[in-house]
Amino acid sequence: MSTIAFAIPGDIDLPTGGYAYDRRLLAEWRAMDVPAEHVPLPGSFPFPTEADLHETGRALLQRPYDDTLLIDGLAYGAFPEGIAAGLAGRVVALVHHPLALETGLAPEMAQRLHERETAALRYVRAVVTTSPATKRLLISDFGVPEARIAVALPGVDPAPRATGSAEGRPLHLLAVGSVVPRKGYRVLVEALAGLRDRDWRLTIVGATDRSPETMRDLVAAIDSADLGGRIELAGAIPDAALAEAYARTDLFVMPSLFEGYGMVLTEALARGLPIVCTTGGAAAETAPDAAALKVAPGDAAALAKALASLIDAPALRRSMADAAWAAAAALPRWRETATIVAGICLPDFGRKGG
Repeated sequence: MSTIAFAIPGDIDLPTGGYAYDRRLLAEWRAMDVPAEHVPLPGSFPFPTEADLHETGRALLQRPYDDTLLIDGLAYGAFPEGIAAGLAGRVVALVHHPLALETGLAPEMAQRLHERETAALRYVRAVVTTSPATKRLLISDFGVPEARIAVALPGVDPAPRATGSAEGRPLHLLAVGSVVPRKGYRVLVEALAGLRDRDWRLTIVGATDRSPETMRDLVAAIDSADLGGRIELAGAIPDAALAEAYARTDLFVMPSLFEGYGMVLTEALARGLPIVCTTGGAAAETAPDAAALKVAPGDAAALAKALASLIDAPALRRSMADAAWAAAAALPRWRETATIVAGICLPDFGRKGG
């Protein structure tokens, strides 16, 4: 059996959903005795320098020819066509979400990334993506044949049900995700500015150093709305501290403009939390209707209305929390995810049933 050479750009320990997915695949494969190896790539992707492209080509071409090159889309989508063609038939691309759909890109850059990723994807043996919505997008907008695409939904770990805030305390809202334009936190602050008459507190958990301009804008928006005492920017925190944050939460909110899946939504479901989220990308399908109120991405007024309807209605929050807890039982586990991806990368593994 050949080896999965899992090529991942940058720091695999970064606290993002994409890197968390990659880390869990590697961890599950170790436990399953699946032959797999992490191949580090430069951190400059998706905007690699010529030197980094040369280093990447060397790292991949030196792998044994019978290895399967599983390449994270943050790197593969930015490969020049010449490099992709040179690896034709050897690559399984892992596409969390297309690079051109990252919020904040100049139109020319978005177009360039779209063209480059479209070209690179012509040469893959297969594509693994994390949601049916992204699969449809790859077919319609990137020309990837449906037969080449497999969906491996992110897994979720069992978790204790959230207990919420203590009686008599403000309602605790939680949002999780790095402070980058795509996460839509500026819209969330605008929505909450109109709800200052309600008794709530918001914690935003996520790296604050990924986009300094976005962080400055978010802080300015919070200050301008005079919400500094009610919104906490907690930054990236350890897993244990994040679990504690989920435990004391009453309502989970995700204002993202686009998500390739939305792993934080299933993490919230696993804790039995009612959700307010957008319909950006795959998020509309990730959260079940019975457990979530959904609004169009970027619509602060609609987001405020949805938040108010749950803040003001404890009975509705409880019924949606029950629906979330029930839905959690049907969520995939990480072992299932890892088995699907291993079967795509190593056909012999798939035929043996893992």
